[in-house]
Amino acid sequence: MPTYRLLPLTIAALAAVCLTAPAQAQRRSAVWSPDRGDGTYQNPVINADYSDPDVCVGPSGDDYYLTASSFQCVPGLPILHSRDLVNWQLVGHALDRLYAGFPELERHFSTPQHGCGVWAPSIRYHDGYYYIYWGDPDYGVFMVRTQDPAGPWEQPVCVIEGQGMIDTTPLWDDDGRCYLVNAWANSRSRFASVLTVRELSADGRRAIGQPVIVFDGNGNENRTCEGPKFYKRDGWYWIMCPAGGVPTGFQLAMRSRTPYGPYEHRVVLQQGGTTVNGPHQGGWVHTRYGEDWFLHFQDKECYGRVVHLQPIDWSSGWPVMGRQGEPVLTHRKPLSAAAATVVNPAESDEFDAPRLGLQWQWQANYRQEYGMPTAFGTMRVYTHKLPPDWQSLWTVPNMLLQKTPADRFTATAKLRLTSKADGQFGGLIMMGLDYTALVLRRTGDTFQLVQMTCHAADKGKAQTEQVLTTLKPTAVDKTDYRPGSHRDIYLRMNVSDGQMQFAWSSDGRKYATCGTPFKMKEGKWIGAKIGFVAAETNPKADRGWLEADWFRIDK
Repeated sequence: MPTYRLLPLTIAALAAVCLTAPAQAQRRSAVWSPDRGDGTYQNPVINADYSDPDVCVGPSGDDYYLTASSFQCVPGLPILHSRDLVNWQLVGHALDRLYAGFPELERHFSTPQHGCGVWAPSIRYHDGYYYIYWGDPDYGVFMVRTQDPAGPWEQPVCVIEGQGMIDTTPLWDDDGRCYLVNAWANSRSRFASVLTVRELSADGRRAIGQPVIVFDGNGNENRTCEGPKFYKRDGWYWIMCPAGGVPTGFQLAMRSRTPYGPYEHRVVLQQGGTTVNGPHQGGWVHTRYGEDWFLHFQDKECYGRVVHLQPIDWSSGWPVMGRQGEPVLTHRKPLSAAAATVVNPAESDEFDAPRLGLQWQWQANYRQEYGMPTAFGTMRVYTHKLPPDWQSLWTVPNMLLQKTPADRFTATAKLRLTSKADGQFGGLIMMGLDYTALVLRRTGDTFQLVQMTCHAADKGKAQTEQVLTTLKPTAVDKTDYRPGSHRDIYLRMNVSDGQMQFAWSSDGRKYATCGTPFKMKEGKWIGAKIGFVAAETNPKADRGWLEADWFRIDK
């Protein structure tokens, strides 16, 4: 499509192709940045759905690495890097696909398995390697490791096979022995609200001991205790875990002189009189500067679980978090040797690099026919073949999506739909349990602009459609060999406090509001996600494709 690329490849864009992924990500978000520029920060430090975060410090003492749940999204296990615990950039993923080296599981995750896969990981540095452990509630406890957090990571190892084990964290003791703590998913094991500890082999690759229940939250205020993290400090074994439920919970700290307990416990962080609901589940960091900090999530419904940073006060012998056990909204930044470089996870994408930006994820294990970057400065997503009995887009694996970056933002994309047959469509989508999409759809010799909306897609409900306008093609192939019809368009979604409204433009200058306003809805254990969808209903036609020239996040 030589006439489609309007913007020239600038010197800056050309340079970006040669930069490493971390260097590309060094940018300040236009819609949310926690660094206030005066030595203080505001929460959340990551205003995006990095749920169940965990963090470790590298051997230099000045590099922090964070990972989070990724469920069925691919690539999985995001890796974020920071030098000050406030400014974070996405530098890679530990899983290129689910689950390399396990053919049966790879096939299983070749279709969207919403809410399954990678739950609540932990990241640790030990003896020259970074380790990530996670529990897959259906298949067991898995581990990956690397010497470079930006990757590549080794293929996963199944440490313990079985159902129900989630939220796993290892602890290598002073004598070299390794222990694992985990919670349990009631949906698989039919019991929950207990934490268990068992011994692993010294290399952390297999269980050599049987589980022991070390804490029981059943029948008391500590119900739904889960997400445990394992530490050792001054001769005490510490387990820090949330309890009380996701939107309303609180953070517990418990200690014992042995890894198998018994543990005494206290509440060390709760909402109190603040606006931060359910502050819990995260990772503790002790810095080389003698400070202690806690990264945790807050459930913001359709926006997912965003990441907050709290100071820790150990003066009482217990890790009291925030300000006297309640979360802070602003605070001085952690002591750091890093220069005051403001950096946030990437959002916008000019698609000038010959690889997919780190912010993007597919809904299932990647296949080449989903789409790929081009040499023309675009990202191409091919139309997915829908089954004859399709009701909604819930099972489409090749949606290319990213997390929402703030409570209020505008996402705009310059697109071309190339259609080879009637019924092929593509455009922007806000994806969750409820979703809405603004797409171009080929209809005869024209293109319709259509809003597709579905409520309770996870329950098998059928989507509804609203035809907004009819547009002529931008171009039609002159050759009679597999000809295509093309339409260029600019699509936009305006997001404000959980509400979304579409707009479109033919020239990228004047936008017309269109369609029905939409109340955003979270996905299965994740926040709503934004991005591209391309699909079709014709099983025999050549695939069409959606070509994205750029995708930009702004106020």
